Amino acid sequence: MSANNNQVPPITEEDIAEFLVQTPDFFERQAQVLTGVHMVSPYGNRTVSLQERQAEMLRDKIKGLEHRIMDMMRNGSQNHHTIDRIHHWTCDVVKTRNPLQLPEVIADSLMQHFEVPQVALRLWDVAETYLNEPFAQGVSADARSFASSLSTPYCGPNVGVEPAGWLPDSAQVQSVVLLPLRDGAILGDTPAWGLLVLGSPDPARFQADMDTDLLERIGEIAASVLCRLR
Repeated sequence: MSANNNQVPPITEEDIAEFLVQTPDFFERQAQVLTGVHMVSPYGNRTVSLQERQAEMLRDKIKGLEHRIMDMMRNGSQNHHTIDRIHHWTCDVVKTRNPLQLPEVIADSLMQHFEVPQVALRLWDVAETYLNEPFAQGVSADARSFASSLSTPYCGPNVGVEPAGWLPDSAQVQSVVLLPLRDGAILGDTPAWGLLVLGSPDPARFQADMDTDLLERIGEIAASVLCRLR
């Protein structure tokens, strides 16, 4: 029993790792150990030296950093392009002096700068001066109620709701965006007094899971200038 009690416990991998961490000068004193260490490379299951494996790990790290940089550059380019588009569209809208021209300018500029195939705009509760204008016609009570019920932009398939029918060639439209126009933030709960409709023949152009931050800004800018017609 005494002999068993005096047995030295086996050395584990953790013990070796701890020793090397606590003894950083070990490989300086035993440099030949480094040259004799070989391991299996993940590339082709071949045996490589420690130096070669370190070089492979470094190349992998560099490649990963390159991918991250490329992603950042792509995102930066896309963001710059988006900012440029919203800037040009906003300038077109803001510099429009005649309120009567605003609905047409908003729609045409969206099609031009954002490459939206079809755009429609309808307003209600406008000033008496504009009651007979095309943008103030053909909106049912149900459509008004539907617009007010939207607390966020609708993005998705064209399911045949009335506002989609306002688009010039609605039969060709597969996906739509419906932006309620109201006082204050587009995500508010105040009654809507207008609806901006974007349409595309591409079913994947506008999807339910797409980011709506830009669309919200477009809707709020449009509402802020179109209030001149009320």
